[in-house]
Amino acid sequence: MAQVEALALADDGTFPNSRYPALIYRGATKGDGPEALEQLFERNGWPPQWRDTVFTFHHYHSQSHECLGVAVGNATLRLGGPDGQEVRVEAGDVVVIPAGVAHQRVLASTDFMVVGAYPPGQENFDTLRGNPDDRPKADENIADVPVPQSDPVEGSSGSLLDRWR
Repeated sequence: MAQVEALALADDGTFPNSRYPALIYRGATKGDGPEALEQLFERNGWPPQWRDTVFTFHHYHSQSHECLGVAVGNATLRLGGPDGQEVRVEAGDVVVIPAGVAHQRVLASTDFMVVGAYPPGQENFDTLRGNPDDRPKADENIADVPVPQSDPVEGSSGSLLDRWR
């Protein structure tokens, strides 16, 4: 069972962030590559969508929650915008980012790769950078994003469901 950390990230005036905490699952897999994460997410109802890295600029998604599974390497991510919290992640860790929560890659190993996954029906995500004209439409979108039916790491009775309802 992975250790779960929750980060509360409030609206900073530029980035809406969320009433739901970002969740970090330490050691969700043994860090044995992308396939293990893809199988975990698929099994728990969060279809994996891509393999890549995390943008180096602050951004958020107003139409979807996002799950990032660290497949290879390690990184420092900043969640919540410029004044947010830095989080170090390594292969096997999973970060679940609620709609509206700003995130960026600050530092990373040269081999850093994540698997991205989204709840069913939320695969068409936008990428917003905190521009003044993003809101209030982004706030309306975020309010309409439903809580997922399952936790991408722990399934139908996981930490996400306990902490987001």
